[in-house]
Amino acid sequence: MTTDPIWRSRPSAFDIAPATNVRHQAVNDFIHLSEGTTNSYLVVTPAGRIVVNSGLGFEAPVHKAYFDSVDRGPLRYIILTQGHVDHVGGVDCLREARTEIVAHAHNPAQQIDDLRVQPFRSRRAYFAWAAAIDGKRGSGSGPPPVQSRPQPTIIVRDRFAFALGGVRVEVIACNGAETTDSLLVWLPERRILITSNIFSALFGHFPNLVTMRGDRYRDPLPYLETLKLVRGLGAELLLVGHGPPIAGADVIAAELRRMEGAVRYVHDAVVAAMNGGQDVWSAMRDIRLPPEIEQGEGYGAVAWSVRAIWEMYAGWFHHHSTTELYSVPYWSVHAELAGLAGGPDALAAAAQAKGDGAPLEALHLAEIALAADAQHRGALTAALTAHRALLARARNFWEVRWLEQQIRDLEKRLAEAP
Repeated sequence: MTTDPIWRSRPSAFDIAPATNVRHQAVNDFIHLSEGTTNSYLVVTPAGRIVVNSGLGFEAPVHKAYFDSVDRGPLRYIILTQGHVDHVGGVDCLREARTEIVAHAHNPAQQIDDLRVQPFRSRRAYFAWAAAIDGKRGSGSGPPPVQSRPQPTIIVRDRFAFALGGVRVEVIACNGAETTDSLLVWLPERRILITSNIFSALFGHFPNLVTMRGDRYRDPLPYLETLKLVRGLGAELLLVGHGPPIAGADVIAAELRRMEGAVRYVHDAVVAAMNGGQDVWSAMRDIRLPPEIEQGEGYGAVAWSVRAIWEMYAGWFHHHSTTELYSVPYWSVHAELAGLAGGPDALAAAAQAKGDGAPLEALHLAEIALAADAQHRGALTAALTAHRALLARARNFWEVRWLEQQIRDLEKRLAEAP
């Protein structure tokens, strides 16, 4: 008998927001959660404190204020479960003179990788997070806190174990996660595991093997090994990167098995499609999860991961057209094509005729018309109708935010069109 997936009852990606002074809770008598763009955790012991993840630079003062209100003991360790900016950015605000910074051996390289293309990724992610972040960044008096670029003082290549105030902690390296510098924080005597975002942003959802903002491809096979590693620990309480704790050994084990099954199924289906002579677009359309291993698609999506797995194995050339080899994009002939089709009026009318029933086909036609006349009201209207139809059926965070931004842009263009 298949149990109802846990993701249905958990917060979605639309609930992710920068740290405020009200999104805090005690997990138990010695662990406290401060929510933000990624959850930050405080572990309190008689011999000092441990913080897991620091938030973005402008969030760290909020985390610090809450943690200090709980306990003012010395901060002995900050553990960074990965090098993404929402994990490391607040280290300088939180750290004390004798605080050890614990991170994976690949963490410095991950931070350098992020910094290298930061302007590019920031531009590409802005549409999704602008509303949430702009209202918080730099609020209050004085300049906003600087984003940290911390250097670890303790490097973890496999495992690092320590005890503090009677609490035993094992820090476990895992490469198959959202990044290749991911760490698990395991409290074996309490059966508590802090995983943060190793599963991607949302627990119980299909992972983002490549994101719309731009990332390196994430290999699903090491990811499966990490899921197996986590399942083998037998945690009774899971503390993840977004949302509240997940309690119950049986619940956690069942969800991990479902996640393993889903990723394995999609990986194997993509490989079979490749070897069977299909093209990537057919595979994206046809590969769907069976009900017994259904996953949420609120942050990642099966179809997107189909393409990510395909291109991880095969690269960028899809053997579809010679034009893929060269620097002249297909849309370079759209204006000429519009003329051959009878002009933008004819194309806009054809796009409008598609209505809500075939929004992607309508959008293709509208974009050809707009290449010939960027202010064509009929084509703008058809494109706007198509985007609204796509938004009505969208549930994925990235897809929804993209469509909303496109709709705003199209509404503005339509208002300004003659």
